[in-house]
Amino acid sequence: MADELTYALITPYSLLKSRTGGILGRLLSLSNLDFVGVTMFAPSDAFVDKYCATIEEQDCKPSWKKAMKDYINSNFRRVNKFGITNRMVLLFFKGPRALEKLKDEVIGPITSFQGHTIRGSFGDFVESSDGKIEYFEPAVVSAADHRTNDKQLALFAEYLSNDGGVLEDIVKFSEGVKAETTLVILKPFEEQSPLPGNMIDMFSRTGLFIVGIKLLRMSIAQAEDFYGPLINIFREKLKPKPEKIAEKLKEALKSVLTFEVPNAIMNSHAEQLSEQLKDMNAMNEFNKIVQYMTGLDPEKSSPADKKRPGTARCLALLYRGPDAIHKIRNILGPTDSKKGEPGKVRRIYGEDIMKNAAHASDAVENAERERKIIGLWDNKGHCELKEMIENYLRSKGSC
Repeated sequence: MADELTYALITPYSLLKSRTGGILGRLLSLSNLDFVGVTMFAPSDAFVDKYCATIEEQDCKPSWKKAMKDYINSNFRRVNKFGITNRMVLLFFKGPRALEKLKDEVIGPITSFQGHTIRGSFGDFVESSDGKIEYFEPAVVSAADHRTNDKQLALFAEYLSNDGGVLEDIVKFSEGVKAETTLVILKPFEEQSPLPGNMIDMFSRTGLFIVGIKLLRMSIAQAEDFYGPLINIFREKLKPKPEKIAEKLKEALKSVLTFEVPNAIMNSHAEQLSEQLKDMNAMNEFNKIVQYMTGLDPEKSSPADKKRPGTARCLALLYRGPDAIHKIRNILGPTDSKKGEPGKVRRIYGEDIMKNAAHASDAVENAERERKIIGLWDNKGHCELKEMIENYLRSKGSC
């Protein structure tokens, strides 16, 4: 059976109520589908008009169709009656029977009250005895059928470049509030893992706004650029201690010499070795980080291979708000996950200093540098998700 491409759109209300992490965790872990892309999306009125037209064509109960159109018109427009931002998280999934699996098994029907589905846990649907819909919050919006799915995917491809991507300017703050944007990278996670959602749920405690998100397969070239400043730190911080070298040398020489080497000679050579080995040791540790973040061995990769996307999957997010750098790093905890206080992200989900769950920028200027490296700086240039959708529709003959 051929793979299908479909989508899930986490609604503005769900983001406002900090339900993003819980919903995303369910989407990633329960669908048994390949998670192939994600971005922020704030639709223009032109998109909303065309999207509502695709709903009108669906074959479903008129009252449900009306409820969905009314909801989208009320919530998806940049100027809406609730006065909230229309930021949404748009996710793409691929696999056999992707539409049915996502819609029926994970998201659930709009009338669902069963907690095992996303709408059962995070949505609401209240219908009066005379069939009138009193209240409706779907939590997640997705395609209803294959024909509509293709039309809606084509709409996303048409509007992603203008309505999607980095949405720093869409969230407004009170006069005098100085907002800053920080970068968080959730480090490599397995297929169908709820961990990214769990960590996002913890970050929501900061009260910051998600204004950018990207599924990241970091290339070796990107990782080397991103983590390059660590090399100088490693040279001194991880420099082999002369006394340890002297101790190891002394033990090793016992097996080949019949006399004991004087400590003065041993210590002199240990000092020299420590200085000579610090660069090699620093590069060794640096390459371990690059390999972990990319899934590829930098020492066995050609220059061309180093520019290709890695095999490890990370999730990059932009959080915006006052004191964003400090707030995120505070809830993240220290680099060494074992030294963090209970309740910190790294203490709960980290394993060691390198596999410590997530990276967070330590200054605004570093956040800017890092964002540019991973392609989460602005909305200019090539749109990978647009290309992915168009290639899929073209392969089906729907484009």
